[in-house]
Amino acid sequence: MTAVLDSGGLSAIARERETVATLISRGLWPPEVPAVVLVECLTGDHRRDHATNRVIDLCMVREVSETMSRRAATLRTRTGRAASISAVDAVVVALAEGLENPTVITSDEHDVRDLSAQSNRAIRVLNA
Repeated sequence: MTAVLDSGGLSAIARERETVATLISRGLWPPEVPAVVLVECLTGDHRRDHATNRVIDLCMVREVSETMSRRAATLRTRTGRAASISAVDAVVVALAEGLENPTVITSDEHDVRDLSAQSNRAIRVLNA
């Protein structure tokens, strides 16, 4: 299994150290994080971002390609709620689509489930 974190998932893990041990025991470590997620969960202030940066250093940060961006746009549009669903969440699901046995860890379970429902792959969604 491969875990993919959105900003809420990443922030939750940064707040609760024991979550890392749980993910390791479930075979979900190290998680993958689309680089665009960093925009939502970092402030640019190294003091405020310290805990989050520690977790990011342990993750696999993935670049977002044009192909992935276009796929995310398609998923977002197919939900019928493109105006109210985060483009970043759509990128998270698009990344998850390309992984084996993906699990998205999110604080926005409703939107991520809606995006995952548009996928041609089974994507597990866990609330952070």
